[in-house]
Amino acid sequence: MKFLKFFKNGHSPDYVVIFSTIFLVIFGLVMLMSASSNLGKVKFGDSYFYLKHQLISGLIFGILGFWLTSRFYYRYYQNFAVVFLMISIILLLLVFTPLGMTSGGATRWLHLGPFTFQPSELLKIFFIIYLASWLGSKSYRQHDFFGGFLPFLIILSLIGSLLLLQPSTSTAVILTVTALIIYFTSGAKISYIFSAIILGLIGFLIISYSTPYRWERIMSFINPSSNIQTSSYQINQALIAIGSGGLWGVGYGQSTTKLRYLPQPIDDSIFAVIAEELGFIGSIFVIFVFISLIIRIFLLSRKTSDEFGKLLLVGFGSLIALQAFMHIGAISGLIPLTGVPLPYISYGGTALAIFMTISGIIVNISKYT
Repeated sequence: MKFLKFFKNGHSPDYVVIFSTIFLVIFGLVMLMSASSNLGKVKFGDSYFYLKHQLISGLIFGILGFWLTSRFYYRYYQNFAVVFLMISIILLLLVFTPLGMTSGGATRWLHLGPFTFQPSELLKIFFIIYLASWLGSKSYRQHDFFGGFLPFLIILSLIGSLLLLQPSTSTAVILTVTALIIYFTSGAKISYIFSAIILGLIGFLIISYSTPYRWERIMSFINPSSNIQTSSYQINQALIAIGSGGLWGVGYGQSTTKLRYLPQPIDDSIFAVIAEELGFIGSIFVIFVFISLIIRIFLLSRKTSDEFGKLLLVGFGSLIALQAFMHIGAISGLIPLTGVPLPYISYGGTALAIFMTISGIIVNISKYT
């Protein structure tokens, strides 16, 4: 059968990636059960409501995605890279149609029958595949302004604009930085990278200043003691939760801030719950697992002779690193509050399925390094 040609047998996969993924997913489900118990009981009369939803909408599809992509020969993705990009753009546009669903002032989801789906999460895979294919196939694109840098900026601006309109500022920032890292790794001129960074910073400042809620977050970061009941409320409650955990934590399921004080304890603030319940030791261990996974992905990229596979690994490794850092950094007060979920751990079925699928692709590439 022609379809079977897409499934090839390589050597043994990388078990660091596999076991790190398994640990983070299981740990995430365990922490979600604790972080969401009171919220589920209050809103739906079921302490396990969010856990059940994560299992059905995230874990099942995530296992399927991981299994398929870990077996699907990664080089064939190049044949569909342009199609993937077009699908991503179409899905991003569809959120602004009657199919789109608004929640918390943002229109980021598609409502498809009994399921809701977040196109920006799928974009993370498809955009990285497109960039790796585009930059890995033609060497002149890294050095030619009109044939490489300008089209790169146009595509990146289009994707970024659609994300900002939702609004999904954090995803736009993560994908922009990831794209620049891929572009740099492909051999682009340093002057192009610096130009893109300067343009990006100018654009970010203009957009932030022109939208009050974004600017308030930046001001709250500079002065957390201001507006403690409004824009600074979440970061102050998160810092209280982290401080309450001490060295060993207050104990699993014993967080008090998650009950009434900490906003978004199941997604944007879940690391604060982890720090409160498991303490400094537990938090450091979770960070260690993330670092181990990220380092392993970049080590695999150095061993990969295929340029497409190398850029895929760099892109996926950068994505995981940036999103984990932005979540932990924001909740810890190191950077302005962003509302970024923690990969593999935060509540969100689409995000969990996508990151498990990403791990599957990484595992497949590891079979051929």
